[in-house]
Amino acid sequence: MSNFNLVDKVENITKEEFKEKYLSTNTPVVFKDLAKNWKATTKWTFDFFKENYGDWEIPMYDDSYHNPGNGYMKPVSYKKFSDYLDIIETKPTSLRFHNFQIMKRAPELANDYETPTIMDGFFKFALMFFGGKGSALNLHYDIDCSHVFLTHFQTQKKVYLYHPDQSQLLYKLPFTNHSHVNVLHPDLEKYPAFKYAKGYEATIEHGETLFIPRLWWHYVYYSEGGYSLALRANNSIKTKAQGLTNLIRLFTVDNGMNYIAGKKWKEYKDNKAEQNAIKAMNEVKLEL
Repeated sequence: MSNFNLVDKVENITKEEFKEKYLSTNTPVVFKDLAKNWKATTKWTFDFFKENYGDWEIPMYDDSYHNPGNGYMKPVSYKKFSDYLDIIETKPTSLRFHNFQIMKRAPELANDYETPTIMDGFFKFALMFFGGKGSALNLHYDIDCSHVFLTHFQTQKKVYLYHPDQSQLLYKLPFTNHSHVNVLHPDLEKYPAFKYAKGYEATIEHGETLFIPRLWWHYVYYSEGGYSLALRANNSIKTKAQGLTNLIRLFTVDNGMNYIAGKKWKEYKDNKAEQNAIKAMNEVKLEL
C-alpha cells in the first residue's frame, strides 16, 4: 500500500490563515467547525430523509460503474429513497448514490446549510453522496478544476488523497479523470508503480468538512453507511476555463470511444496508463 500522511484537522481558523497555509499551497485540510451553525448537522438524519423524501426513485451505482459497454458510468437499477436509506443505515452494501443535485429536487434544503466564507468563488449548486458500509467511490479527481468542501453527516467516512503530481503512479487512464487502482487493496503485481505513490488519509466525522484542493485525486471509502454534502468553489477565471475544456474534451472523447470501441478502448486506456506508470516508477527509483 502507498504511504499515507494524516490530513490536518483545524478549528477557529481565519480566512487569511486558511489561504496562507492550505489554499495557496493546494493542501487538503479537515475543518472541525466549518458547518457548526448549519441546521443540517442536527436536522439531516436518516429518518428525516425517509419521512420527507422517501418516495423518490433514485439511481443506484455499484462497482461496475467503469465497466466498458452500454452500462459505462450508468446506474445499475433504481430504488425508492427510503428503501435505500434503510439498507445503508443497517448493513453493508456496494450500492451508492452520487452526484445528486438534491437542491434541484428539494430547494428548501438549501436553507439548512450556509455558503462558507472561508474563501471566495463558491458556486450556488450542491451535490450529495450516499454510500453503504464498505462501498467506495473510485480513485478520481474532479475534472471541473474546482476546490471541493465535503461535509459528512451522522457517521464517518475516510478519504484517501493524492497530489496531482502523483497521477502517473496512480495509473491515470488517458482521456478520463479516473484510475482502476483500489487504494485499500491494491494489486501490486498489476500496479507495481502504485507502491511509490505518496498519499494522505482523512477521516471525516459527523459535521466535519474536508477541503479537497482542485485536481487532487481522492478515493472515498464508507467505513460506515452515511452521506455527505459537497460544495464547490473556484475563484480563478483561468481554472474555470480549464475545467470547462476538461469537461467537454474528456466526456466527449471517452464516452464516444467507449460507445464505438467498448473493450478495445478500455484496453488502450489500460495499456497507456501502464506505460506511463512504469516510466514514472523508473524516474522515482532513480531519485531514491
